[in-house]
Amino acid sequence: MKEPILVIMAAGLGSRFGGLKQITPIVDNDIIMHYSIYDAIRAGFKRAVLVIKEENQEDFDRILGNAKNHIEISYCYQKMDDIPEGAVIPEGRTKPWGTGHAMLAARNLVDAPFVVINSDDYYGPDAFSKIYDHLKTGKGYAMVGYYIENTLTENGTVARGVCSEENGKLKTINERLKVRMEDDHILDEDTGETYPVHTPVSLNFWGFSEDFMAEALKRLPLFFSEVENQPEAFRYAISGTNPLKAEFALPNIVFRVMQEEKKDVTVLETADRWYGVTYKEDLESVRNAISRMKEEGLYPVTLFE
Repeated sequence: MKEPILVIMAAGLGSRFGGLKQITPIVDNDIIMHYSIYDAIRAGFKRAVLVIKEENQEDFDRILGNAKNHIEISYCYQKMDDIPEGAVIPEGRTKPWGTGHAMLAARNLVDAPFVVINSDDYYGPDAFSKIYDHLKTGKGYAMVGYYIENTLTENGTVARGVCSEENGKLKTINERLKVRMEDDHILDEDTGETYPVHTPVSLNFWGFSEDFMAEALKRLPLFFSEVENQPEAFRYAISGTNPLKAEFALPNIVFRVMQEEKKDVTVLETADRWYGVTYKEDLESVRNAISRMKEEGLYPVTLFE
């Protein structure tokens, strides 16, 4: 099998966070992405592709520093006008087209099985090890599933893709936009539904065989057709029916391919704690957690000598 490639989506702007959180230092001037790259390297990854905004490349180049001596890193750019011929950008649209569109920005650099992750999420070493081994042995599509209680913040509600599975295969992901811990249970504020601990959720940690790029690309024109002509449909949208916010969302593309191409997606569950910086107030807890992991020896004092 070809060596799997790590694709890191780093072109977004955190609206709730209020800035470019992808390059916000966490511990010792390291950003969260440093830890993902470090964990990927020790899992076996040798190549990484960063999806960024072109104007931010100099910042990423500077911040990645010595990491570039340990893994091959390439850049590609997510651009608003990277859309099918004949498609129209809705007047007033300012935000990119979502995670599926970000992934497709890397299509000319990916020629092997690949993993897609967010740049501003800490995933833990177990996830990288499991998904690398899965792809390296040619087992097809996969998703890392985190236990919901290991993914929440004390500083507000979060959006989570709540999963169901059967015999280790993904069945559904239901996007829940306002999930939080309440006393001894987990609550969805929108529906009033509660979830047991160990409910698996998706944090956009996907593994694909090489064919998935082509599967996503051939569905992109349909998305724009729905945006332009069928606003009530929006089968790909996760942000309502507003053409200014509709997204070509990676989980929705996966389900389209599952249904239409009869593809299975293996759920690789991990008990590792996930950390993210949805809100600025999350920074302190993330810094404390990573500092603690360094003290315990999970990471060296300096990641990339």
